[in-house]
Amino acid sequence: MPTQLKYAREGAITKEMKYVAGQENVDTCWLMEEISKGTIIIPANIGHKKLHPVGIGKGLKTKINANIGASKIRAGIAEELKKLEYCIKYGADTAMDLSTGGNLNVIRQSIIDNSPITIGTVPTYQVIEEAGGKIEDIDAEDWLEVIEMQAKQGVDYMTIHAGILKRTLPLARNRITGIVSRGGAILARWMEEHGKENPLYTQFEQICDIFGKYDVTFSLGDSLRPGCLHDATDAAQIAELKILGELTLEAWKKGCQVMIEGPGHIPLHQIKLNVELEKKYCHNAPFYVLGPLVTDIAPGYDHITSAIGAAVAGQYGADYLCYVTPAEHLGLPGPEEVKQGIIAYKIAAHAADIAKGIPNARQRDDELSKARFDFDWEKQFELSLDPETARKIRSDLGTEADFCSMCGPDFCSMRNFHKLTGEQTFNERKREERVKKLRQMEEERVI
Repeated sequence: MPTQLKYAREGAITKEMKYVAGQENVDTCWLMEEISKGTIIIPANIGHKKLHPVGIGKGLKTKINANIGASKIRAGIAEELKKLEYCIKYGADTAMDLSTGGNLNVIRQSIIDNSPITIGTVPTYQVIEEAGGKIEDIDAEDWLEVIEMQAKQGVDYMTIHAGILKRTLPLARNRITGIVSRGGAILARWMEEHGKENPLYTQFEQICDIFGKYDVTFSLGDSLRPGCLHDATDAAQIAELKILGELTLEAWKKGCQVMIEGPGHIPLHQIKLNVELEKKYCHNAPFYVLGPLVTDIAPGYDHITSAIGAAVAGQYGADYLCYVTPAEHLGLPGPEEVKQGIIAYKIAAHAADIAKGIPNARQRDDELSKARFDFDWEKQFELSLDPETARKIRSDLGTEADFCSMCGPDFCSMRNFHKLTGEQTFNERKREERVKKLRQMEEERVI
């Protein structure tokens, strides 16, 4: 089965390319050319029937991912579908099912069947779950079985931790937080238990064959991403990044689409360097970053610490931002935490697009600013990322007042500027129109 990459190399424009070009307002032939180079991907499993595909990469709007998934402590389809509903409602471009508990196959299939947005997974989680946590009982081929089963279900992209190797493990010994990637830590233990090389690395060609059959996209996982500022941009992280670059070329040879996962926890001043290193070593493949978190001291607020880093990473060329919720490092996020993470990252991605100069990225800002200056509150709500919250905060004064409760009518700068210029506000025009209509009705009654 040809993949989006193979089609693009052959000069064929797919329905997915046409759809993405329309959504992004870009030339379809240009999009096809960038896909052929590997700088843009369209993760679109042939079995994901309800999918509205999304493009990720160079010259496109910055995308965001929301992680959902059940755990052994909280495992239920209803809650995961509610999280998916929030992902769709609040504008996540993709979602990853990171379930580690419950009936994984049923949860995943329910998510895919109900999702118009792109769905990703980490198959290693199911491998360890099916083995009952006994890493010593897992065979290398178990990964291939799970990967093919998930591909058949319709998963659009999978995190494959193929870059952590026996030779890179010693590089993580002097870290404060060691290996913080769940998949990476599992594979590190598997290599230690079995005395063999990473099975996702040794079987990479077979994985490519499976991905090519269903057009699953690689998300090459950063097993050695830093879990704290101390560990950022160290030898372990960079060594793995170089290996991921080599694997990118191998996947491209097999016609598979690729993106690269990145850190993690990174000080603000190192973010630009990290983006540049990924683009250099991984041949300009799309870059998918978790945050990065720019400080480690704010548990409960890591949707903010990470959104700061995400905006900066996006500005310097990261293509895809994996959200962090207030529950990061603390617990499993519920639907409300999912919402907060999405909104924080919609802000980060939009700010990055403005900085990147994405065409028309600022149009919505300008329209909302005009509505704000005109005191057109409903228009402001309509253009905002979270209309419900904006309307709730405004509820103390409603939509008829030409000021907010902080300034009041006398101190409102924009109200005073309207008075200075003699220009009517939206509400003043509405009131005048109502008066005219009442007078007209009164005149008609008299006649």
